[in-house]
Amino acid sequence: MSNNEHSNGPSRESTIIAEARRARELREQGYREQALKLFPPVCGRCGREFEGKKLKELTVHHKNHNHDDNPLDGSNWELLCLYCHDNEHQKDQLEGTKAPDADKNSLVTHQPFANLRDLLKEKK
Repeated sequence: MSNNEHSNGPSRESTIIAEARRARELREQGYREQALKLFPPVCGRCGREFEGKKLKELTVHHKNHNHDDNPLDGSNWELLCLYCHDNEHQKDQLEGTKAPDADKNSLVTHQPFANLRDLLKEKK
């Protein structure tokens, strides 16, 4: 062993541990960690629950789409799974592609079974 390893300074292991603790503290100050403390680990759209390794699939969605708007009460956040979060942003991208007479809350304009009741009545 070299003399450097026996010096009175901090050991390599303690330095790594201290850096890991600082990094964790910084992450916990971030809005994702705050949101995970405020809300249950459940997707706000599909209701799927997350725990353990799967918790990384739960994301924070900014309701007003402003990532700099992070109130401590979490009023601009909702937890969404990766799939629902992606779907939420897809809706924003498709906003201008709706048919003019489409329902404002729906991207679907075709109703394949709209006349089914009338067709069934005719067969009787």
